[in-house]
Amino acid sequence: MTIASVIALAGAIGGVAITAASVGTANAAANNCGYLFDDFSYSSSSDSTLTSHGWVPRTYSGGPGVPGATWSAGSISFPTNGGQKVMQLTASTDGTSGGTNQAELYTSQKRYLEGTYASRIRFTDAPASGNDGDHINETFFTISPLNGDLDPTYSELDFSEYLPNGGWGETGPINYQTTWYTYRNDPWYADNVHSEERQSFDGWHDLVVTVSGGHVIYYIDGQQVGDHSGKFYPRQTMTINWNLWFIDTAAHTGGLSTYIEQVDWVLYAKNQVLSPSQATAQAAAYRGAGNAFTDTVDSSGPCVTPSGSASPTGSASPSRSPSQSPSASPSPSKSTPPATSCTTAPEWSISAVYTTGQTVKHEKSLYGDPNGPASGQGKHLWRAKWWTQGSEPGWTANWEDLGHC
Repeated sequence: MTIASVIALAGAIGGVAITAASVGTANAAANNCGYLFDDFSYSSSSDSTLTSHGWVPRTYSGGPGVPGATWSAGSISFPTNGGQKVMQLTASTDGTSGGTNQAELYTSQKRYLEGTYASRIRFTDAPASGNDGDHINETFFTISPLNGDLDPTYSELDFSEYLPNGGWGETGPINYQTTWYTYRNDPWYADNVHSEERQSFDGWHDLVVTVSGGHVIYYIDGQQVGDHSGKFYPRQTMTINWNLWFIDTAAHTGGLSTYIEQVDWVLYAKNQVLSPSQATAQAAAYRGAGNAFTDTVDSSGPCVTPSGSASPTGSASPSRSPSQSPSASPSPSKSTPPATSCTTAPEWSISAVYTTGQTVKHEKSLYGDPNGPASGQGKHLWRAKWWTQGSEPGWTANWEDLGHC
């Protein structure tokens, strides 16, 4: 059930300790650990502000969905619903590959890992027009590229895959939360864990997911619906995505059927654990302050506490059986000494801790996977902008390029 969109994106980042957030006004909170917030106040998919804010309407071909289907920027629009602009994905099919259109919006940078993700989404059970019954998939997820079959660094969190009419052998309605370790396309092999709700989710819902301390915890409308841990915990940074696509056309009954999914807003709190009520309150604070967009994910630093992760304020820590307990993380390596040139700078290490101003030499990887092939650009000298561990120079904003060695 993977939504493995093939996107050439940024690089891996290691785990860091996360602190529980104290959410007040939007401005105060934004100065804490770093936030992304967007209420999608754009005119169209060709609005230059949309792309300058880091969003990409998908136009390239390929999976998931019906082979040969079209992914079009025109399938992303920004109508008004209830007095607020929303981002709308539109997908349609006439039962043929050439007559099938699908929609996706994703972030241009792969820089999201631990913290809290939240989005207010309107799922729909019936098509906006045409016959009902298609195997449509309405989603919200994060993903990294798959660098080869069974890539052990692959990371994907399907916050919601809603199938109002079923699919994959289900009759629907059914909603999935799936946390991926890896997969192989041919022959198909999936290594993941999932939760599911066999009920209708027609209408607006608040989806909140916390990624912290070895656990990915999923909430819908404030209720916990999944807690996934162990090896399935994400291992590298990801993009934020929504897409709307057809699993197949087997259930289509004729004519053109058109479906929509709407997104009111999105919030990401970097390295912070927010309860569902805190996440929605933070989004409301931004909107109430007239702040339609903010992005301090890179500029606010890592917000790291040496004591480890904290539980969400007002929420009990999840109960863990021995089989659910995450594996102990290795102790971080000692910080490397400062250096001023390629001659004296040490090689970058994915396990080492670096602080502001420290330098390393490293040739960035070709696809954002430090264990994959090199870019061929040769080694560069890199300077850490702030505390970092596991973030590859050349693929993340944690490093400043000081030039070729």
